[in-house]
Amino acid sequence: MSAPKYVYFFEEGDGTMKELLGGKGAGLAEMMRAGLPVPQGFIITTQACLRFYEAQRSFPDGLDAQVEQAMLQLEGRVGTRFGDPSDPLLVSVRSGARVSMPGMMDTILNLGLNDATVAGLATLTQNERFAWDAYRRFIMMFSSVVLNVDKDRFEELIEERKHELGISTDPEIDAGSWKALVTRFKAIVREHAGRDFPQDVREQLHLAIQAVFDSWNSKRAIDYRRFNKIPDDWGTAVSVVQMVFGNMGDDSGTGVAFTRDPNTGENVLFGEYLVNAQGEDVVAGIRTPQKIADLERSQPAIYRQFQEIAHRLERHYKEMQDLEFTVERGKLFMLQTRTGKRSAEAAVKIAIDLVNEGLIDKRTAVGRVNASSLDQLFHARIDTDARVEVAAHGLNASPGAATGQVVFTADDAVAWNEAGKPTILVRVETTPDDVHGMIASRGILTAKGGATSHAAVVARGMGKPCVAGCDALQIDRRSKTASLNGTALHEGDWLTIDGSTGNVMLGRLPLIEAPSTLPPWLATFLSWADDVRRMQVWANADTPEDARKARELGAQGIGLCRTEHMFMQQERLPIVQQMILANTPEARAEALAKLLPFQREDFVGILEAMAGYPVTIRLLDPPLHEFLPSLEELLVETTELRLTTGVETHEYRAKEAMLKRVQQLHEQNPMLGLRVCRLGILYPEIYAMQVRAIFEAACELKERGVDARPEVMIPGVGTPEEMRSTYDAAKAVADAVLSAQTTTLAYHIGTMVELPRACVVADELAQTAQFFSFGTNDLTQTTYGYSRDDAEAGFIPTYLEKKILKDDPFQVLDRRGVGSLMREAVRLGRDARAELKIGICGEHGGEPSSVAFCDTLGLDYVSCSPYRVPIARLAAAQATLGTLT
Repeated sequence: MSAPKYVYFFEEGDGTMKELLGGKGAGLAEMMRAGLPVPQGFIITTQACLRFYEAQRSFPDGLDAQVEQAMLQLEGRVGTRFGDPSDPLLVSVRSGARVSMPGMMDTILNLGLNDATVAGLATLTQNERFAWDAYRRFIMMFSSVVLNVDKDRFEELIEERKHELGISTDPEIDAGSWKALVTRFKAIVREHAGRDFPQDVREQLHLAIQAVFDSWNSKRAIDYRRFNKIPDDWGTAVSVVQMVFGNMGDDSGTGVAFTRDPNTGENVLFGEYLVNAQGEDVVAGIRTPQKIADLERSQPAIYRQFQEIAHRLERHYKEMQDLEFTVERGKLFMLQTRTGKRSAEAAVKIAIDLVNEGLIDKRTAVGRVNASSLDQLFHARIDTDARVEVAAHGLNASPGAATGQVVFTADDAVAWNEAGKPTILVRVETTPDDVHGMIASRGILTAKGGATSHAAVVARGMGKPCVAGCDALQIDRRSKTASLNGTALHEGDWLTIDGSTGNVMLGRLPLIEAPSTLPPWLATFLSWADDVRRMQVWANADTPEDARKARELGAQGIGLCRTEHMFMQQERLPIVQQMILANTPEARAEALAKLLPFQREDFVGILEAMAGYPVTIRLLDPPLHEFLPSLEELLVETTELRLTTGVETHEYRAKEAMLKRVQQLHEQNPMLGLRVCRLGILYPEIYAMQVRAIFEAACELKERGVDARPEVMIPGVGTPEEMRSTYDAAKAVADAVLSAQTTTLAYHIGTMVELPRACVVADELAQTAQFFSFGTNDLTQTTYGYSRDDAEAGFIPTYLEKKILKDDPFQVLDRRGVGSLMREAVRLGRDARAELKIGICGEHGGEPSSVAFCDTLGLDYVSCSPYRVPIARLAAAQATLGTLT
């Protein structure tokens, strides 16, 4: 049986083949088909990568032979031979997943150089310095990627040589120095890799392809995939491309550009260019580059050609493109085109502009913007009243302001974050190995690099503020200290950065959270989403302020108002404790009567803020002991009082009474104990007070002409008897209030579906309940048997790492388990009551893939925190369009 086809030359593919050829390979294939200047090369498919892992990191049968045959064809196409000492073929070996993962996987340039071919390259090009510079780059890159030799070992020798020569940049190093450094580099390889640097070019190629495959499962790639929810089973393709050189002199160079500004969305060519450099120098941030516009002055013909190609590619793909290119001795070569990563603001503005330019329609535009990314639009900014003294300035690489304590390593950022300390990750430049620290930090500051460096691109994708290329920053990695314009920085010092301006400030500046109102361009875009979506979007809000904010952001109702949060306020807690400590119904009623005005006032505020929209108020949910001091604290306090003041004092007796009540209420598993509707059944006067407060508030508002629409939600029902008992009790109080006030008011009483049993008896519950709202936080806990607080801090991170869980089920809805129960509840509930309104009010209501699943179930609405309402509006529209699944 013949092996599958694992190798495709560029002309055999096209832009639709990203799943097989990866984004980079498909882009190269499409550009070649369009007749653009692309070097020759071929692509090893993502399937080969997946088979590599299935074979325990061994090449699948037939791959070696196909690669060897492809190299022979490549030699014929370019007229040079792989490993020929007089006229060598050199190639790059590049990774390329189906979606952009900037810097997360490995690339090797100048492959094919060895002690013999470097001399041939020098003779052929009549440029000895170029040849030895290319060779040292190859040794550094190959040794770091393939042989696991720390790249800093090579960098330190380069810095030492520059110091000896009295120069400051790599292009100033002469041929003889590079030649001498190559000898020292090979000694480092021998010492730290335990082998000589490979001279067989075919061994180099085999090891490089294997290393790129391996990089798919590197820690940084896994961290990035987890953060961006990219599946692990996609694999990466490998592009083997004829080398073109940007480091052959001042008429050569390399650059990265976007067809529009990835920060603001402005329709201008945005990018950077380095003269006499290779591509790694730009994306790695090793040298601070010049702006792409500078190329117009130095090489105007090349700039015009590149500008025309960029415009053509954007029109072809109808999307903003991320381009890589090299100029070799005055000739332009395109090395990459792919959909460009961008900030959320840029994504929305570009989508709107593309509609206005007639390239796409509104529905396509709605499907283009990552719903989760809208969270970035609500970034903090520096308080305008703060006294700002700018200590240094860099490039505004990723928008937003952040303040935190300085750390110099990614591992320290993670450790400090776990200790609850906000950090700013300060680096010379970030590398893909720093991604876990970038995730953990509040912001990133780098001494080198530009707006297309690794730090900038990754920070933008994460929504993290970033200032890059801060020339005034000098870092001593060994001592974990830095100098910022002459001011010493130590680990733990406070620093504030503004990724929107590029400013860096010493100290901890006050920040203002992003405004709750939508900017006009976002309001326009979300109105397009509203025209598309089927489901409504409601919000979870416990205060009038939260309700108003939710309404400003587009909420069409309140899906969850948690009444227990109202009990926690300072002036109310003593009354709540008096109610809990009461020994008789009469004493309890006395305390509840004191709470009634507070509750009524709360409900007036929320119902008025949401006038014309439904407000779903959940009756008291948590166990009563949560309103009392902890058992451990009370034991210590009573013991101390007994020893110091004696047992006859009023203070001791009060504490002892509190302790006895806490001991009475103490449960082995309070989450499954006396809480939710069970609390209302044992202490019906509590729920009665809350329902009275709700309807007295609604009546007061109606009298004032306010359209109040209360909905009463009974929590934690698991049996039809619980549903009927609590429904009847609530309805009796509501009707009594309305009768006394001689007011008519439409209202509904329903239940929060948060137990597996409730899902499987939903038809019986729906005979009484007028609506369902899935409480997926508790439903997930009770389905998995996990305690959320313990699981997320305990074993879930390990489960994710070991791939026992694909996602944290408290973050992303578990479709197979929890979702199956929800589907059954929807089916049974609507069989019993066809008009049954059903929504979701757990945290999943603002998570896009969970929103998409709710749409497939036919839910009427999702409810989420106020600031996630825009995300849910867009996600609901994308679910309707089928672009979010």
